[in-house]
Amino acid sequence: QVQLVESGGGSVQTGGSLRLSCVASGRTFSSYAMGWYRQAPGKERKFVAVINKSGGDTYYADSVKGQFTISRDNVKNTVYLQMNNLKPEDTAIYYCAQFYSETYYSGVQYWGQGTQVTVSS
Repeated sequence: QVQLVESGGGSVQTGGSLRLSCVASGRTFSSYAMGWYRQAPGKERKFVAVINKSGGDTYYADSVKGQFTISRDNVKNTVYLQMNNLKPEDTAIYYCAQFYSETYYSGVQYWGQGTQVTVSS
């Protein structure tokens, strides 16, 4: 079965950086779009960024444009989220997502367990 395992979360101060990683297994990684979502305390899970199967097309939530970068390594079956200039409002559990197909229009099919990111002022 498909497994998505995130890592790289932690606690940082405002202005710091973190890189999240998500290793996928269970099916051909390079055939599927991947993404990141986040859920802040008491709020709904929200979209952060997505990347198509080849890595040539990305899309970001307005709130993270220019601050976060999504990328993927289809040899390592890994998707990354580089987060720079972190702010307290970026505090959330970050979830890796794998979509139904090669594009993100297909919707999320699988979720990781999440990794906590905490940004203190």
